[in-house]
Amino acid sequence: MKRILITGGAGFVGSHLCERLLNEGHEVICLDNYFTGSKKNIEHLMDHHYFELVRHDVTEPFMIEVDEIYNMACPASPVHYQYNPIKTIKTSVMGAINMLGLAKRVKAKILQASTSEVYGDPAVHPQPETYWGNVNPIGLRSCYDEGKRCAETLFMDYHLQNDVAVKIIRIFNTYGPNMNPNDGRVVSNFIVQALKGENITMFGDGSQTRSFQYVDDLVEGTTRMMNSRDGFTGPVNIGNPVEFTMMELASKVIELTNSTSKIIHMPLPQDDPLQRQPIIDLAKKELNGWEPKIHLEEGLIKTIGYFDNLLKAGQ
Repeated sequence: MKRILITGGAGFVGSHLCERLLNEGHEVICLDNYFTGSKKNIEHLMDHHYFELVRHDVTEPFMIEVDEIYNMACPASPVHYQYNPIKTIKTSVMGAINMLGLAKRVKAKILQASTSEVYGDPAVHPQPETYWGNVNPIGLRSCYDEGKRCAETLFMDYHLQNDVAVKIIRIFNTYGPNMNPNDGRVVSNFIVQALKGENITMFGDGSQTRSFQYVDDLVEGTTRMMNSRDGFTGPVNIGNPVEFTMMELASKVIELTNSTSKIIHMPLPQDDPLQRQPIIDLAKKELNGWEPKIHLEEGLIKTIGYFDNLLKAGQ
């Protein structure tokens, strides 16, 4: 049994990670300030003897004795990270400094949940980990993109200067239960609009692409990265190499929900990337052959069921 701290543990991905690690027999401390996380995501874990919930903001120091830290805390959708951009970059940068300082003091291994957004609007397609990215440092998305890039720098510097055991993953588009219905992400937007019979909002002409992975595949890759060989720091892409256009996604959601929704087109937001697709050769090599197992239709059916229940419950 390990004592494991998960920052952002009540969030979309963090809550699934809490459940996974408890099921593996570990003691889990979930830390969250509930800016985008929700107690509803982890309330079914509250009676577990080895689960502990702490309300705390990672921009403030936190003292605890743990063996491993998963640093998942940061708003990850444009609606939320652009709401308070200064807070967003503080969460990425000061949160990383505080958690790395903790890892250094207690000699814990620490994993950083970075993002495919470090590649920006990529001039290289698909994206390998060796690509340095094409990011606007002063745009609307910069608080998130540059915050995550800086956090990666901090992780590597703590590793090189202080010998902290670090792991860095770059998460590509992920969907599944426990997503916030109002987070503005494309999968949740399309599903909620389709279930309500509202017009589906398509930004741009729908030809831009994304690669969608179901949350269970991400959690599997994340835990494998934490347990990967000593000295392997990453960064490593964790995503689905199968690429879909936004129009294909919208059509599939309409089909699976039997919706009467119509697709309407809106202008593309500033700096919205036109292509996003990972090369996952490094993950396959270093993470015991990891690759996504859940196909888009199977994952969408599960996610649609989750949102359907939420809407029926009036949440």
